[in-house]
Amino acid sequence: MGTVMFEAERKQKMLEYIRSYSSASVRELSQRFQVSESTVRRDLQELESSNIIKRTHGGAVCFDDVNIEPTFREKEDRFRLEKAAIAKKAVDFIEKGDTILIDSGTTTLYMANELRSFSDLTVVTNSIALAQSLQGMGNIQLVVVGGILRNNTLAMVGPLAEQVIGQINVNKAFIATNAIDVRSGLTTPNLMEAATKAKMISVAKKVFLLADHTKIGKVSFAKFAGVSELDTWIVDDQVPQEKADQFEEAGVEVCMVQP
Repeated sequence: MGTVMFEAERKQKMLEYIRSYSSASVRELSQRFQVSESTVRRDLQELESSNIIKRTHGGAVCFDDVNIEPTFREKEDRFRLEKAAIAKKAVDFIEKGDTILIDSGTTTLYMANELRSFSDLTVVTNSIALAQSLQGMGNIQLVVVGGILRNNTLAMVGPLAEQVIGQINVNKAFIATNAIDVRSGLTTPNLMEAATKAKMISVAKKVFLLADHTKIGKVSFAKFAGVSELDTWIVDDQVPQEKADQFEEAGVEVCMVQP
């Protein structure tokens, strides 16, 4: 009876782990739960038979649909401590006199308060929320990108936004994403927003991704960048070391912060 309970508890924790990171490899689960890979495969087969997860070559993914985009306000309430820590670390990479581009996102929004201590800083953004937070700061020259307003993300996107962004060059771009995967790159549910993000990345000397651990292993509808286009990924310390190593091997500096 005890063994049955142990197996049930292990499968539940395994499911929670896969849901947290959207995917996991057999080796990763084997190491995490201290069981053989054959035991992991058996557990995954049983979870798949219940239509909870889907097995893949070498692991499993959850059925959560990352193409269903939550609103800005819904996302704002999630993982506040992690987002604040990521934003605080991001400003360590900013120097006096920099011209920076900040993407629209709930994590990037946390950068606003951290920029008060800087002088001689130019900030370009397509975020209505960030622009409101930065307005009135005498130490910042604020450039707001025009375009079509997406109510879900409070981002200005589209051809007009891309035209304006295409006429500038910035030292650093701080980008948000809905999903990040080593093979599939950075993805988001909306094609127009993806095109605007891609243009942002193209005009920056260095690209910093600000995304918490829940985005790892997920793949959304529209790709806007490959992992190789990133210089640094700032993320909270809930990232499994194996996954962090995959990004490091792909040439991305992974900077983990503790909330």
